[in-house]
Amino acid sequence: MSMTISAARSPELAELLGLQPTGVIRWGLGRTRTMLHAVGRPHMAFRSLHVGGTNGKGSVAAMLASVLGVAGRRVGLYTSPHLLDFRERIRIDGFPVDDALLSAAARRLRPEAEAVRGTFFETATALAFLCFAEAGVEFVVAEVGLGGRLDATNVLLPEIAAITNVAWDHADYLGNTLAAIAREKAGIVKPGVPLVLGRLDPEAGRVVRRHAEGVGAPLLQLGYDAAVRRIRIGREYTEFGYMGPDADRPIQLRCPLLGAHQAWNAGLAALALESLPNEYRPTADEIGLGVAGVRWPGRLQIERRRDRTWVLDVAHNLVAVEALAQSLTSLDLETPLALVVAILGDKPWPEMLPPLLALADISIFTVAPSSPSDRWWDAAAVAETVSTYPVEVIVDFEAALERAAEVAATVVVTGSNHTVGDAMKLLDIPVGLPGGRRAG
Repeated sequence: MSMTISAARSPELAELLGLQPTGVIRWGLGRTRTMLHAVGRPHMAFRSLHVGGTNGKGSVAAMLASVLGVAGRRVGLYTSPHLLDFRERIRIDGFPVDDALLSAAARRLRPEAEAVRGTFFETATALAFLCFAEAGVEFVVAEVGLGGRLDATNVLLPEIAAITNVAWDHADYLGNTLAAIAREKAGIVKPGVPLVLGRLDPEAGRVVRRHAEGVGAPLLQLGYDAAVRRIRIGREYTEFGYMGPDADRPIQLRCPLLGAHQAWNAGLAALALESLPNEYRPTADEIGLGVAGVRWPGRLQIERRRDRTWVLDVAHNLVAVEALAQSLTSLDLETPLALVVAILGDKPWPEMLPPLLALADISIFTVAPSSPSDRWWDAAAVAETVSTYPVEVIVDFEAALERAAEVAATVVVTGSNHTVGDAMKLLDIPVGLPGGRRAG
């Protein structure tokens, strides 16, 4: 990922992360633990909630942080990747981490990161936890980066673990069967730590439940122990009812993140929050306010720019694309509709494209300039494989956006975080905040 790590804003951060190779994955928790222990074990200074899964984990994490903030807690939120600015990954009370705090933490961590030769993600994770401890947060909501069992965030001993779903993604790292991927995701489950599950494929569900039983983790699952009902999707909100494990009647929730999948994400967040110990458990009103106040950019985000409607979504695998396509059919969008898509070449684009191409009056294949050049797809060659659809190839990203705006009333931009981040920058769309209590 192209890192917008400004040397002017934080030369210490730029130097620290500039040492670490991006895109390198080395399994194991040892390097992360060594860095954290060397700077005083900051990951032990706060309570945490750990969110894994294939899709939706960032949305669930943002919702959890938003609700905890509304409930009066000082909250850190750690997510990845970012869209425009590295500081999006590390938020405190809804705001990107302060430059001075980030620089001081980077300066303190640098010799430890150099000593263990931590990867980019391992170093970023240790840096985030150090920032949170220095800021005195009460709770941290941490999103798993990749997999779970050997992910750097798995050094945490959380109050709650959540797994949103298990689907095909990163099979080259996690395994070539759904069961193998599920085993890696289930690696965040720890003895005695309650686990909440979203809707899982039966095979994956069996693997995760078996693992939870094996380590003695109490388990609740959305769809069995709690329910989401009567989902209504509009241009501004997703509305639905949530029925918790001990509720007499459902509570009505309104979420600004659009799509039926976001109702299920919010339901999982509510179930996780209701599973916290009594002294930390938010009220139903606080859950409602927190879900209503969440902000999570690039997820079916609708904006008006250049006298056109723009829909931006970071869908980067088949499940996410199917959710996007289903949501687009539920919205009353102006036509004609153009699709601007740039998918990384190592993603399953032959399966991802048809659900989207079927909805578009014209599709434009391009390349996101911030994406690693060794992962670019061959847009022209891909276009030849879908010649039954109206497709144009415009490799220059800005020109692709301009062409879409010329021919369509609604432009859908999707394919990866790079694609959406680059579009937001060109269209001057701010990243925004994930909600929750304001600092100060």
